[in-house]
Amino acid sequence: MNGGVTDRICTKERDIDYLTLLAKQYPSISAATTEIINLQAILDLPKGTEHFISDVHGEYESFRHVLKNASGVVKTKINEIFGNALRESEKQDLATLIYYPEEKLDQIDISERDMKDWYTTALYRLIQVAKRVSSKYTRSKVRKAFPTEFAYILEELINESEDRINKQEYYNRIIETIVELDRAKAFIVAISNLIQRLSIDRLHIIGDVFDRGPGADIIMDTLESYHSMDFQWGNHDIIWMGAAAGSPALICNVIRITARYDNLTILEDRYGINLLPLARFASDHYKDHDLKPFWPKGSDSLAKSQKDLEMTALMHKAIFMIQMKLEGQLIYRHPEYRMNDRMILDVIDYEKGNVIIDGKEYKLSSCDFPTIDPKNPFLLTDEEKELMERLVNSFQNSYRLNEHMRILYSKGSMYLVFNQNLLIHGCIPLNSDGTFMPVNIDGEECVGRDAMDRLERLARQGYYDNDPIRREAGQDAMWYLWCGPASPLFAKSKMATFERYFLAEKETHKEVNNAYYLNRDNVEWIEKILEEFDLDPNTSHMVNGHVPVKVVKGESPIKANGKLLVIDGGFSKAYQKETGIAGYTLIYNSHGLKLVSHEPFESTAKAIEEGMDIVSTMVVLENLRDRRRVSDTDIGLELKLQVEDLLQLVAAYRKGYIIEKK
Repeated sequence: MNGGVTDRICTKERDIDYLTLLAKQYPSISAATTEIINLQAILDLPKGTEHFISDVHGEYESFRHVLKNASGVVKTKINEIFGNALRESEKQDLATLIYYPEEKLDQIDISERDMKDWYTTALYRLIQVAKRVSSKYTRSKVRKAFPTEFAYILEELINESEDRINKQEYYNRIIETIVELDRAKAFIVAISNLIQRLSIDRLHIIGDVFDRGPGADIIMDTLESYHSMDFQWGNHDIIWMGAAAGSPALICNVIRITARYDNLTILEDRYGINLLPLARFASDHYKDHDLKPFWPKGSDSLAKSQKDLEMTALMHKAIFMIQMKLEGQLIYRHPEYRMNDRMILDVIDYEKGNVIIDGKEYKLSSCDFPTIDPKNPFLLTDEEKELMERLVNSFQNSYRLNEHMRILYSKGSMYLVFNQNLLIHGCIPLNSDGTFMPVNIDGEECVGRDAMDRLERLARQGYYDNDPIRREAGQDAMWYLWCGPASPLFAKSKMATFERYFLAEKETHKEVNNAYYLNRDNVEWIEKILEEFDLDPNTSHMVNGHVPVKVVKGESPIKANGKLLVIDGGFSKAYQKETGIAGYTLIYNSHGLKLVSHEPFESTAKAIEEGMDIVSTMVVLENLRDRRRVSDTDIGLELKLQVEDLLQLVAAYRKGYIIEKK
């Protein structure tokens, strides 16, 4: 090491104190220099593959399959390795084995005599794929991904070349022994899971796991054990977070939406929420009312009895009327939200059955509001108060629900700046002139990044704070994030739920998007947002979800000359007619950015039985001439700082400030 490097040493007392602590971990020049060499080598490795997914909305089968096939990356690796050496059917069988090893092994129908050959062939092929996906990582990182049971064997097989003469027999003998000892099945499962894990280095969820689809809880179970993941909260996530925190208004929204999509089982059976009191209340007060606007959506409803559907519709209407009251109270205590137009219950003429919306009078399709006192329309009845107390208690004490919400709090945030990209579910709300739209927080007008940071703090306060006043203030902010006009998670003029239920005129249903969404192709606007987050607009990108890209109408997910990428392509079946596809994912590896569009996924069963993969189309957005290295990433920056500290420690040893320990 040259003198210029080793001579650098800061003699400030605090720096010596820090280096003394560092010396406990690296007690000698040898230990410190060895680590420097190791870190410098890591910095030169290709960066790991990042995988971006958005707006899954409970479609757990599609979500899990996209994770297992890494948006087609696994199939690509198989094609690169085997090319024409394998038939297409063989490559598809190998891919399916990697995605669903246990299920595929259970389906194998060959004689016991041929099983040994089948296992041996499968193991050789799987090892080749594992070598390819692990090649960009250090041995240490790959080793940490090994299952304990097979760690030593996997390390030997993956890190050794079987064509080396001195090792070939050793390599072959390991595989033969695995098969002979009847451990091939367990080993295939282990190595397949390893391939899946190494194919995605970091998973980014750009919001909205919850609502509409049937399996948000299953997705959360998957994320809970995922090796490297972050989460940018979506508006449909924030209402579940607020409901678990105990917000009555958000509890009503969660129940209403699950009833609307005929998905109350996720609350009752999966999260243990007791909805029986609501069912009784709804039967007592809304029986024989007009339930047509509240009838459940979705094809699954066809398999249910008329009685079950009617009960869901009754509960749907009952909880919505309570929601309207609670939201009116919330808006009243927060005039700074400027949402008085959403109170609605106090501008209804209950005798004539009319309502005033945006200064115009409309006829209600129904005026069956048995629990509303026209003189005090936002006042809960005693029964409603008791019902809400029981529901709040049930949500706050659901162990599994709160376990999932804590994942969103610990791994999630309003936005994330990662590897020079800005990840946010919705947007940064803008005025029509491109300036940042202010939101009033604690009596102060806040914009841009500052508003995002403050809103995130309030969302955490609403869940964790022990002070009831501060906790309620945080929960109210979460409600605003759900439906407020300057909310970066919603950013529309209004949420026209009441109008959709009770007014036939389509003009009243319209929710006008924030100016951001009308100008997403404006390069200057997107560059301004990137700069707000201290990013270089020449090299950085913004990644969004939230508003589905209408591919069927010719809309492109690539906005503002590629500076903005919108990856909500319709994972939710409710949106697929609108989008024309079944979701986007984004891949960012050492070679650049690739956008992957997916066709509808039929089922896991079809994928296993018939080898049916998701049909995906990959578009290269940015192909880098020089591969991105770890040194170009956020982790690389941390490693460089560690190297700098270690260089100072070496200099401190050599200058005599710190004494080596042998």
